Amino acid sequence: MTSIHSGPTYALLAALLFGASTPFAKLLVGRMEPLVLAGLFYLGSGIGLGAWLFMRSAIFRKTDIAGFTRTDLPWLAGAILAGGIIGPILLMTGLRMTPASTASLLLNLEGVFTALLAWFVFREQFDRRILIGMILIVLAGILLSSDQQVSGGEGSPVPWGALCITAACLCWALDNNLTRKVAASDAVQIAALKGMAAGLVNLAIAWRLDLPFPATSSIIAAGIVGFCGYGLSLVLFVLALRQLGSARTGAYFSVAPFAGAALSIMMLDDRPGLLFFVAAMLMCIGIWLHLTERHSHRHRHTPMAHAHTHTHDMHHRHAHGFDWDGKEPHSHPHQHEALEHEHPHFPDIHHRHRH
Repeated sequence: MTSIHSGPTYALLAALLFGASTPFAKLLVGRMEPLVLAGLFYLGSGIGLGAWLFMRSAIFRKTDIAGFTRTDLPWLAGAILAGGIIGPILLMTGLRMTPASTASLLLNLEGVFTALLAWFVFREQFDRRILIGMILIVLAGILLSSDQQVSGGEGSPVPWGALCITAACLCWALDNNLTRKVAASDAVQIAALKGMAAGLVNLAIAWRLDLPFPATSSIIAAGIVGFCGYGLSLVLFVLALRQLGSARTGAYFSVAPFAGAALSIMMLDDRPGLLFFVAAMLMCIGIWLHLTERHSHRHRHTPMAHAHTHTHDMHHRHAHGFDWDGKEPHSHPHQHEALEHEHPHFPDIHHRHRH
């Protein structure tokens, strides 16, 4: 499977897993403090992925996967702080004041913020089609924020719930762009470290604030939701970042709220208003514009050296300085020579060129 096809597949699967976690988070947030729930989600993610790493190396003896380096640590630390600590707390707080179906669609703003940061801060390529799609998603978010379902609580003129969820999306957008910097490394290792660090920090803060912890059954339920909706989803998201870049991965990930909205309506008997469906239509059009993008032109690859899991495609026709058994994919440090050609591509780890 080439990156043109596997990148969107990874992003869509990540979106479905994360979107499905939202209504379950809505059920759990009434049983415990938002800080505790955020910590349990991420700790469940970290423990589950840590077990995966152990089995992968101890049982399956798979050791040829590129891990992250010392230069990756600042980027990873920033991603953990923004997306693993601050973002989940804001989301859990917002869910307490917002219907889950509306909250699910508001989460589309993460893709918008991810794209804006990628384009104007991290200088990722975009075109008119991508821009129009993002504008439609922004308009949909504005409609949802003005819906009378999205309020700061009874008698409150300020939509605090919507604002908290929007701020969480901004934190995750920063997380996405910082994680892109280390996306060539092992996706499971990155996600496991983020889950463990974010989970332990959140729970340590909750313990220091003397917040009550829930019953064991709720802790286990939160861990399972965290492993699926945060852990596995993040692994797939990192794989998509590697092949699509931040903005396009964020756009594909915008499918997540629709999965959450559908489950919320079935599970929680939410009754969305007319603006919900208008916003959903705008978001569908915006996502369609992203899904149908095709970007191709003649471009030049400059020499570079790095390590990541790869097959010997048109970008990896290199010699090996060791005895190679011919198995693919595999991982090792390798050198890319200068290359000029034309083919459809995304701004992945090999196509971060100027236009």
